[in-house]
Amino acid sequence: MTVLVTGSRGRVGSLLVEILAARGTAVRAGSSDPEKLTIPAGVDAVRLDLTDPETFAPALAGVDAVFLYCEPAHIGAFTAAAEAAGVEHVVVMSADAVLRADAASNPIAAPHLAVERALRASALTVTTLNCGALASNAGSWQYVLRARGAVTLPFPDSYADPIYEQDIAESAAAVLARPELRGRAYHLTGPESLSFRQQVAVIGAVVGREIPVQQIPAAVWRANKPGFMPDDIADALIELWTASDRPVPLSGDVETLTGHPARPFSAWAEDHAAAFAA
Repeated sequence: MTVLVTGSRGRVGSLLVEILAARGTAVRAGSSDPEKLTIPAGVDAVRLDLTDPETFAPALAGVDAVFLYCEPAHIGAFTAAAEAAGVEHVVVMSADAVLRADAASNPIAAPHLAVERALRASALTVTTLNCGALASNAGSWQYVLRARGAVTLPFPDSYADPIYEQDIAESAAAVLARPELRGRAYHLTGPESLSFRQQVAVIGAVVGREIPVQQIPAAVWRANKPGFMPDDIADALIELWTASDRPVPLSGDVETLTGHPARPFSAWAEDHAAAFAA
C-alpha cells in the first residue's frame, strides 16, 4: 500500500509521515513546497498544492490511500483525480465544528463540511476524523506572554477539548492500516475539557512559574487578531468562545483507534515547555 500524505509540512501530516515510515508503509509526502520538507529516508516527496489542480494527477499516480487536509477550493477536481488514479481510501482531517447545527453557515465549519460532502458523493471509501481544538493552539500564547508578561484572552473561562496532534496522527495511521475501521466518522478530542485559564495554569505548572492571565475586551482582541485571520473567522471564534462557558463533551475515539487514552494537555505542555520558560 502506498499512502499520500497531504500537507506534510503541517503538524499532523509530518507526524503521520514519520509514523507510517517507521512501520514500513510506502509513503509519499505531499507539499506545495516539497523541497522544504524534512522527511525520513525512503520517503518520496512530491509537489501537491490543493489549490492547484494541475498537481493532483502526478501526486496521486500509483497511490492506494490518501490522508487529506480540508481544502475546499478544488475538492471536486481532487476527488475526480483520486478516482481516476485508483485510490481506494481517503482519511480526511476535518473539524468537529461540522457536528454543530449551524455547520453549513458557520465560516469555521463550512469549508470542512464542503470537503466531507464532496468526498461522500464520490466512489471513494472515506474515513472522517472530526477533530476538537488542537493543543498547539496554545502555542500562540508564548508571543504575547513575552511581549506583555501575561496571556491576554477575551474569554479566559471558555472551554475547549485540546487534543495533541500526535493522537490525531496515530488515529489516522490506525484507520489507514486496519480495513475494519474504515468508512466511518470519528470524533477526536483530548481527555479533558479545560478552560483557557486552566490550560495556562497547566503550562505554568510544567515550567514552574505562575503565568498571569489578563482578560481583554473582545473588540480589542479582534482589532489585534493575526493578520492572516479573516474577519468572519474572528467573529465566529468570538461567538464560539461566548457560548463555551461550560465543559464541552468528550469522546473516547482516540482510545478506540489507537488502543491508548488521548494524551492530556500536560503532555503537550511538557513537550513545548521551552517556549514558555522565563
